[in-house]
Amino acid sequence: MNASTEDQASGSLDFLKWAVVIILLVGSIAGNYIYGEQSVVIRAVAVVVAVSIAGLVAMQTEKGRVAVSFAKESRTEIRKVVWPTRQEAIQTTGIVLVVTLIMSLLLWGLDAVLFWFVGLITGLQV
Repeated sequence: MNASTEDQASGSLDFLKWAVVIILLVGSIAGNYIYGEQSVVIRAVAVVVAVSIAGLVAMQTEKGRVAVSFAKESRTEIRKVVWPTRQEAIQTTGIVLVVTLIMSLLLWGLDAVLFWFVGLITGLQV
């Protein structure tokens, strides 16, 4: 088989796999409502099993493989992140709060000056 024939076969199978995924998910939702009188534990286990099977089927598609690859790469990148220490986080939060307070006071003062100036020009005092 050449590459284009394999892509077409994979594409049509991917469509069927996604149809199975959708059927499993819709079936788990419908089954949860239909069997509402059953034990919550049994329904929860059934839904978890159905969603797990749907996930496994989805991972067999091209988009599923890309999503799994992306998740693995994301996990690798998160491990590279250098998180701030508690002290750095507290100091940064304090700086943000102080700057926010200063900016709010500056904007309040500017608003008061502009309000006074417009009142002076128009002759209206409130």
